Amino acid sequence: MAAPVPQRLPILQSGRVEAVQQGGRRGCGDGTGYFLLGNLPDGDLLLGAFWSTVACTLFFLQDKTLKSSVYRIRGSVSASNYLQLPRTSTQSLGLTGRYLYVLFRPLPTKHFVIHLDVATQDSQVIRLSFSSLFKEFKSSATWLQFPFVFETRTLKRGTAPPCARWTVLQLDLHDILLVYLSRYYGHLKSIRLCANLLVKNLYTSDLSFDPAVTVTEAQRTKLPITPVPREMAFPVPKGESWHDHYIHIQFPSDSPQAPSELVPAAAFLEPVPQLPSPLVALSKPMQYRMLPVIQMASHTTSCPAHSAPRVLPEVNLSCIHSEMSHLDGLSVCGRDSSAWVEDSDAHTMVSGSHMLTHKPTSTPVALEDAGSHKHFLPDPVLRLKGIIGFGGHSTKWALWTKDGAAVVYPCHAVIVVLHVSTGEQRFFLGHTDKVSALALDRNSFLLASAQVQPPSVVRLWDFPTGQCLSLFQSPMYAVCSLSFSSSGALLCGVGKDHQGRTVVVAWGTDQVNRGGEVVALAKVHADFDVQTLRVSLLDETRMASCGRGSIRLWRMRGGTLRSCPVDLGKHCGLEFSDLAFAQALDGCQVPSIHTLYVSSRSGHILEVDTQRMAVQCVHHLLPTGVPSGCHPRKQSFSAGPDIAISSLSVSQTTCAVGSEDGYLRLWPLDFSSVLLEAEHEGLVSSVCISPDGLRVLSTTSSSHLGFLDIPSQKYTVLAHSHMAPVLALSLEQSRRHLATVSLDHTVRIWDLATLHQLHDITSCDEAPCAITFHPTWPAVFCGFRSGTIRAFSLENSGVLVEHTCHQGAITGLLVTPDGNFLFSSCSQGSLAQYSCTNSECHILRVAANIVCQDTQPHPNTLAVSRDSRLLAFVGPSKYTVTVLDSTSLDELLRVNISTLDSLDSAVAICFGPTSLGHLLVSTSSNKVMVLDVVSGRTIRELSSARPVACASLALNEDASFLLAASGQAIEVWEYSTQSDPSCQVYIGHSEPVQAVAFTPDQQQVLSVGDAIFLWDVLATPESNRSVPRVSSAREADTFSSEEQGCCEESHSPTGVHKFPDPPVSVEKEPSGAGDMAWGAARGSWKPQGRPSTWSTRKIKAQTPTRPDSYKHFTARYKAFMLAKNISRPPAGGGQLRLKAVVGYNGNGRANMVWRPDTGFFAYTCGRLVVVEDLHSGAQQHWLGHPEEISTLALSHNAQVLASASCCGSTAALCQIRLWDVPGGLCQQLISHHDSAVQALAFSPDDAFLVTLGDYRDCTLALWSMATYELLSSSRLLEPMHGVAFNPWDADELTCVGPGAITFWLLRQRGADISLQVHREPVPEEMGLAELTSLCYGVAPLLYCGSSSGQVCVWDTGAGRCFLVWEADDGEIGLLVCSGSRLVSGSNTRRLRLWAVGAVPELWHKGSDARSSSVFMERELNLDGAVVSASFDSGMDMGVVGTTAGTLWYISWAEGTSTRLISGHRSKVNEVVFSPGESYCATCGEDGSVRVWSLASMELVIQFQVLNQSCLCLAWSPPSCGHPEQQQVVAGYSDGTLRVFSISRTTMELKLHPHRAALTAIAFSTDGQTILSGDKDGLVAVSRPRTGMTFRVLSDHQGAPISAIQSTRKEYGDLGVEGEDLWLAISEDQRVSVWASNWPQNHCKLLDWLSFPAPAALETTGLLPPSLATFCPWDLALLVCVGLGTREEVVFYSLRQKQVVEKILLPFFATSLSLSPGTHLMAVGFSECTLSLVDCTSGTTQEFAGHDDVVHLCRFTPSGRLLFTVAHSEVLVWEVLSP
Repeated sequence: MAAPVPQRLPILQSGRVEAVQQGGRRGCGDGTGYFLLGNLPDGDLLLGAFWSTVACTLFFLQDKTLKSSVYRIRGSVSASNYLQLPRTSTQSLGLTGRYLYVLFRPLPTKHFVIHLDVATQDSQVIRLSFSSLFKEFKSSATWLQFPFVFETRTLKRGTAPPCARWTVLQLDLHDILLVYLSRYYGHLKSIRLCANLLVKNLYTSDLSFDPAVTVTEAQRTKLPITPVPREMAFPVPKGESWHDHYIHIQFPSDSPQAPSELVPAAAFLEPVPQLPSPLVALSKPMQYRMLPVIQMASHTTSCPAHSAPRVLPEVNLSCIHSEMSHLDGLSVCGRDSSAWVEDSDAHTMVSGSHMLTHKPTSTPVALEDAGSHKHFLPDPVLRLKGIIGFGGHSTKWALWTKDGAAVVYPCHAVIVVLHVSTGEQRFFLGHTDKVSALALDRNSFLLASAQVQPPSVVRLWDFPTGQCLSLFQSPMYAVCSLSFSSSGALLCGVGKDHQGRTVVVAWGTDQVNRGGEVVALAKVHADFDVQTLRVSLLDETRMASCGRGSIRLWRMRGGTLRSCPVDLGKHCGLEFSDLAFAQALDGCQVPSIHTLYVSSRSGHILEVDTQRMAVQCVHHLLPTGVPSGCHPRKQSFSAGPDIAISSLSVSQTTCAVGSEDGYLRLWPLDFSSVLLEAEHEGLVSSVCISPDGLRVLSTTSSSHLGFLDIPSQKYTVLAHSHMAPVLALSLEQSRRHLATVSLDHTVRIWDLATLHQLHDITSCDEAPCAITFHPTWPAVFCGFRSGTIRAFSLENSGVLVEHTCHQGAITGLLVTPDGNFLFSSCSQGSLAQYSCTNSECHILRVAANIVCQDTQPHPNTLAVSRDSRLLAFVGPSKYTVTVLDSTSLDELLRVNISTLDSLDSAVAICFGPTSLGHLLVSTSSNKVMVLDVVSGRTIRELSSARPVACASLALNEDASFLLAASGQAIEVWEYSTQSDPSCQVYIGHSEPVQAVAFTPDQQQVLSVGDAIFLWDVLATPESNRSVPRVSSAREADTFSSEEQGCCEESHSPTGVHKFPDPPVSVEKEPSGAGDMAWGAARGSWKPQGRPSTWSTRKIKAQTPTRPDSYKHFTARYKAFMLAKNISRPPAGGGQLRLKAVVGYNGNGRANMVWRPDTGFFAYTCGRLVVVEDLHSGAQQHWLGHPEEISTLALSHNAQVLASASCCGSTAALCQIRLWDVPGGLCQQLISHHDSAVQALAFSPDDAFLVTLGDYRDCTLALWSMATYELLSSSRLLEPMHGVAFNPWDADELTCVGPGAITFWLLRQRGADISLQVHREPVPEEMGLAELTSLCYGVAPLLYCGSSSGQVCVWDTGAGRCFLVWEADDGEIGLLVCSGSRLVSGSNTRRLRLWAVGAVPELWHKGSDARSSSVFMERELNLDGAVVSASFDSGMDMGVVGTTAGTLWYISWAEGTSTRLISGHRSKVNEVVFSPGESYCATCGEDGSVRVWSLASMELVIQFQVLNQSCLCLAWSPPSCGHPEQQQVVAGYSDGTLRVFSISRTTMELKLHPHRAALTAIAFSTDGQTILSGDKDGLVAVSRPRTGMTFRVLSDHQGAPISAIQSTRKEYGDLGVEGEDLWLAISEDQRVSVWASNWPQNHCKLLDWLSFPAPAALETTGLLPPSLATFCPWDLALLVCVGLGTREEVVFYSLRQKQVVEKILLPFFATSLSLSPGTHLMAVGFSECTLSLVDCTSGTTQEFAGHDDVVHLCRFTPSGRLLFTVAHSEVLVWEVLSP
């Protein structure tokens, strides 16, 4: 044990513990930057921290193992006890090292947390968190959470074991950001170490250290490794192994390769988001690891990729020891499953499918057998075969190899080596952005390449092997030229720094091949232009450069670079483009060897004597005359007669010149005449003569690559390429031809066998965007952005047919596989069908407004089944997918792929094989949904491994592999695996992949984007691979002897019990006397008590899939983080009182209760429980839940209300609050479920409460209402949709779910309560339907609704179903029964009343019962799916809630539905008030404008515009006229504004002043002019009387207008004329203030304010909105928030032209409003809080209540009320007198 040293840091008065000295940064010679948490030899304590004072003191200990001082961070709550570097969040460590090393030891039996704030190169702050508290990997755009898992057989998972060792945690920050978020690492901003752990020190470095090797050992063995510095090393007893005492964790890669070598081949990543939870059954006493781990493909080994680390391959430890000493990696040896490891301590690191174990060499290891697990083989399954493309960033780089047999050139982010004679390609993969420069040494040993992404990264490659030897960051912002010396020992680079200055750098590369590093020898900033720099062929210390007006000779001496200009005389004004040193004749030293040739864009070539540093000769090259023959010469690109030379290359006898007139010319060295010339189709970018001088390589600006063979005078094209991204592709079945269309306005046909171009069709005026081959004709169809469709012949490239039936850009184009029909869709929503039975291809049908109009041109917009029978597309909206009969176009199926709580849109679609009947849909939420093409049922979901939507899908013929284009990567799924399919990710593209496809023979894969990639499929057909089959419900209901049970049960008196994740099946051992295991005949009772001994068998973990039932609650996504500390005003002391809540949360389920006999009425809105008096409208608001409330339940005596909220960032478990109804106070808080609570139910005697978890939790819990203890908890192996107690038997409850109904019987044995389970399948006549709802009728009847719209009636005594009838067309989510009446509600928006009085008689008939006696009395159509309902005992009246956010009063007697509570379902964008405060109006994303009575908050008028979002709103001012003439003007997403009359309730005017969406709108003070701003930054001025827009202001163009406000001023006030004073503010932190007189068309800019952009928020990574308003008590003051770098309110005086006051805020503001009556200011925050600031006294009060970002605050004109909005929640606050 480490004893505490009596040394503590002083406790300051501020309540923080501060270090003696501010933390400092130390630097090592290797670039290491570190902070030492301890005493250095000089006695300085380098510690910058602040420490929470919650019962905690920072101890300074002497650790016996390390024999040094360490810190102990300890506390009961990790979040409250931490050490942070630096002290404040406004500071930054600024450490740029790639690797972070944390030397720590977890405290035994405790949890710990490590937070890292990392800044990317684009200044985005990402938080990386590592903790033993996390159960699974989670990610968002700004936060990655990695679980640190300890697993033992004696301790519970999550806490550190007693024997926890000191650990070196090595984090590759570069790879973590690149792999998980596709971002580039910039620097380490801050570190927070949270309790409980010991920490010695931490440091960053660009080097990958091996902590197990000391400096002395490394020097003695001369191994190519980097030992850890001495002050960071752990002591090791002499003769013992480092790994016996300590642990080394490398994350994310456990590969022993050099850190710079990321991906030597096509990069393969394991599926990160779908990694399962850690193992439960282990083969070691203790393991700990971090999840998830990325496995990258290696060029030396190929490890199979599993979908999860389920089994542990055995590791031969003697092999490990020897391999570790040679640093060649770990070897996996044979298995032996007979023994367990009994060593006291072992450490395992999961890497993909392997778990690498560091153990003593003497201990054998035996692991589980992996033979039963099927793996994704081979690994990788794709291999890059060829690339069609050239260039990317530049087309001037193409080099010969030393032997002249191959050409090296870049293709975007890939470097290609093309063998000239065979056409074979090999690739250098590793760059993440386009390559900007290349250099190859003369011996073809070293290749250097630089990429565009600033700051530029340079890679050094071993050219023969393709291995990356070194990766280093250059000091240049962008590298434009690289050059090797003859020996390859020196590399020079030229580029620009971030300030645009020229930088020349020299690196030493002589040690790279021997395991050393690249050394920066010299760096120079130049004030002259340098375009090209070359190292001399004779002297490696001399170089030459050229640029605009400059030729300079360089020399390197003593570690410095110096240059001297060449005297150019009258040629000093030339622009020099390239240079080359003269080549020496073999064995000869002649004076010409010191000649330097320099070319210019004016046609001059200068010969420079490098010894005398003078120009010795000037040649002026002119184009040759037009030949006298019949073939005229091509017109020059240049304006004059000169040859604009872009590149030159010199051999021993000739000089090759490439010029901008498109010619490659070969001249003798005296430039007397042209020897040869070759004409190109574009500007010649570069030329390069081969080493033997017989070939000249040339590149053009049109992305052509070829060479001129001098002896034969023949030109050979090596590569063609699109000059812009490729949009779509199509494959021809028989001839293996590929067609592509690109943004360069070309259609190209390629031969896949040779990768050569066959046809090139160019359209200068129209842009092609869709392409498809005809399966039998030699023709290709092409769609253009103009709406035209043309068919081109492949025989003569002529146009066969042309159609112009579309008005918008073509978004989809395809031909059925049988060739009978052609289908096309356009951006205007029309779908056209053509007959392809003859060459005329005439139009059959055109359907308007059927295809989604938001769809972009895309290869997977349309899809046709492989039997040509079905056509699928996205439409009519982006949230639906429609399936038609391809011949008749009859609609067969329409599927809404969005859930009821989130609008998830379809992106791409694809049909599977006909035998499967699958339709695959990729969605905007990064998922791929597999739908049944007949029923539309969701079969399963695949979650993308990357945080981007899949833009293209392709499934091969045997349905074994699924391709998905995901951003710049390609995902390959093992589709044949039913559950938890494996996924591999391949990178290589530098731009988003637009389309993927299998070749007709299924042996290759194509992906297009920046270039065309051809991949080989390495998988071979397997005899055991079969097409996945969907099992029926009855098959799924049959259990084998190994699949016993449908649940687990546990008992805990504490009320909280956590189940292991993933679930395990339970087999009861014979020792459990009196307990029965599953296996009895169907229909018998199976008691499940607490067993004494358990035997667990691991079941394959899988990601929970949301059931295809709308009954399940899913919390709406919220981009916020709750404030930790809210300073609420004392009771009765606040100036705000919550008066009313507008709206009902239609996202909840069963979240409304009404008791007619007592009048109690409650519902939820976000985190609030609203209790309302239906007579007076008065409301009570019960606040306490930290997250959105999912459901409610009222006890039978109406004394207790139970409410449940989901878990989230602020709550690890779901909170269930029990409220005392009479007192309105929370009397108990219980929690157990870890995702969401699906349903609550009280027993008839109110003695018990049952809670049902959702599909992710799958837990049924029973609580005692007397003691609030958890009596029993059962784990369900399938999600249940509903639960209810038997009203006449308190010991029985029922659950409904997939394919069966489950009866639970409570059995009490003393103080213990157990549950007996009985399960019955659904009747056969219901098919595959799931039971989704239930309610009890008269004894013993139970009514159940199904997903297919059927209602079945059960005899609960006999456990049988005796009656089924069709009650609806959709899923029945709600049933309510009383007496002889039954109410059903479904997702079809129907509410139906059924007469079921005859059902008890039918029950006596048994099997003879017929449903004809059940009939429907009434039907009502509501505005959304029914989610909650309460009726009186006679079922005459009730209240019903829908997903549209409406509560309806239902009267069956009158057959009417009356709107009771109403609100916006989607986001509310604006709140405005009438001048007299009689009304207020709101607008929302749903396109509605709603007018409310301000006194009662009842909806008065609603204006609805379909398919548009209403983004802004304004009410006409009082000067506009009489009250009866009041108007509101609304701005919409289509660029229109509409004027509505309140008195006439009609739309009076519609204008279209903008092309982009309107984001702000305002009336002038006289109401005769409308000011509107749009997303593009334009402000339009319109007159509603004339309907004309008479002025457009473009001062803010480029940034969206966030607000426009107009107010009245005195005519000559502020020194300008006019009575209107108005402002506009844009999102780029600019504010303009104007004075105008609109009747005279006068407008003058009064002031212009521009603020620096605020730093990115650490919580969300988003910039706060820019807001400004006129101060109502002083119109010459502007009040601004979101402007500047600090969290503050700024008061700017228009008179003084300066900031006069600032008020600090706790966070960045998201909304702002000032009260006209008092000097009060309301400010909303993204932390869900509201602040009320008294601008006179400066005091601030904070209020909570919202469930999301408070994005709107609006005081009424009188200032008596305050409206605040968070998404769709509208809270009305009463402003009280102070």
